Amino acid sequence: MDATDPAGEPEPQLPVGVGPWPGGADAWPDDPRFDPELLAEGDRRNVVDGYRYWRLEAIVADLDEHRHPFHVAIENWQHDMNIGSIVRSANAFGAAEVHIIGRRRWNRRGAMVTDRYQHVRHHEDVASFAAWAADAGIPVVAVDNVDGSVPVDRADLPERCVLLFGQEGPGLSPEAVAAASVVVEITQYGSTRSINASAAGAVVMYEWCRRWA
Repeated sequence: MDATDPAGEPEPQLPVGVGPWPGGADAWPDDPRFDPELLAEGDRRNVVDGYRYWRLEAIVADLDEHRHPFHVAIENWQHDMNIGSIVRSANAFGAAEVHIIGRRRWNRRGAMVTDRYQHVRHHEDVASFAAWAADAGIPVVAVDNVDGSVPVDRADLPERCVLLFGQEGPGLSPEAVAAASVVVEITQYGSTRSINASAAGAVVMYEWCRRWA
């Protein structure tokens, strides 16, 4: 539904991104990172200004040069709509990789195509994910407000780790909790038992970045 002003008229939608490169083809930069199609037609993608007009492959290669050493994992048993939003946050905070546990297909709507720039790995179940983490020597930090959880602001949050999130509603499965070296929670001050899974993901990723980025 379009936004409207008090008079009931639709508000004009401002264009996203940038138009064609000023000056036409003769002024295009001589740089293989730039995409001729985007230079000619404009770049309306959801990318920061520093990546305007860049090819997708060039952006991914540049991100690979400075991704952070934390990973993000998400259980996917119910086709949770929050998964896409968590992937989008993982991209924003520079996660090394995203791991989808369970169903291979996941709801990409909330990712806003940021999954194109993010490395994503699939694991059939918690056991295969835990085996990957053990082989890689990466501790699993589960995020859920269960008995024994440590407030994330006071928890030992390793620089190299994988942050594991559960489904909206049921939270982490018992197998996921058992696979973790620590379970952390976000301190809350209101009446609700929990916050949205994608919001929780952003909070914990930011806490990691606050310490290590």
